[in-house]
Amino acid sequence: MMINSTLVTHFTFAAYFDIGLLKYFVFAILMGLYLFSVFANVLLIVIICMNRTLHEPMYLFLCSLFVNELYGSTGLLPFLLLQILADVHTVPVPLCRLQIFCLYMYVNVQFYTLAVLSYDRYLAICCPLQYNGWMTSRKIALLITLMWFFPVVAIVIMISLNASLQLCGNILERLYCDNYSVVKLACDNTTVNNVYGIIYSFCVLFSLILLILYTYIKILLVCFSGSKQSRQKAVSTCTPHLASLLNFSCGCFLEVIQSRFNMNGVPILLRIFLSLYFIICQPVFNPVVYGLTLTKIRIICKNLVFRQI
Repeated sequence: MMINSTLVTHFTFAAYFDIGLLKYFVFAILMGLYLFSVFANVLLIVIICMNRTLHEPMYLFLCSLFVNELYGSTGLLPFLLLQILADVHTVPVPLCRLQIFCLYMYVNVQFYTLAVLSYDRYLAICCPLQYNGWMTSRKIALLITLMWFFPVVAIVIMISLNASLQLCGNILERLYCDNYSVVKLACDNTTVNNVYGIIYSFCVLFSLILLILYTYIKILLVCFSGSKQSRQKAVSTCTPHLASLLNFSCGCFLEVIQSRFNMNGVPILLRIFLSLYFIICQPVFNPVVYGLTLTKIRIICKNLVFRQI
């Protein structure tokens, strides 16, 4: 029987299972990772904002990246922590849609920011004489605004299409809400939702990945044709960006495969790890990578530590 979407008041997560007292151990690990990610990202945001020597385009874009990490982890992990300890794994429909917004906003802003960072490094390394003229304060503010504004518009449209669907059930085979799982519960035609998702994924996200690959190929070509000193400088600034891109892209790819294909043959613990990897690991991974590899940030962090000691 068709259930109108207005009658569905909550969704039930079927991916959770009873692990007894082990759930407290899992809770402690995830809580530790969450607290570390919050501390590390807040620390780097404060360091960049308070030090005028870091008010350069790359560090301002990194500050936006750390804000997104803080937003993404805070918007998703506390809910997961509560669900681990709960006996009933349900979520109201409005909170589910808010979670979908947080999840997709986090993913989209991450890709937009990594694309802008690659563009910034391309200008700095391939066009150093024109860099200051092109990367002005006005352009930096515009880029940061656009990489937060475009995802908001795209995701609001996606959730509006989602909310108009009639649902035939409320069981999600997931640990959290995502758009694809909710659309699969629809009784009516979901062609519009699917077409919108495909067009946005290929026209926007795929284009961003191509832009990132193009800029780093150009950077590599310049590095190989330049001096050893310029090559070392380029590698030192580009390595953390590439590491962050590869880590996040792999996490998203594993999540897409897990949500789109039948994974019943894969152990359930591995499936849970795959679905949580890009949510948990990226906010922990980025502060560590950038904090350790970027010389200016590393020196300031070291000075803060020794000053406190």
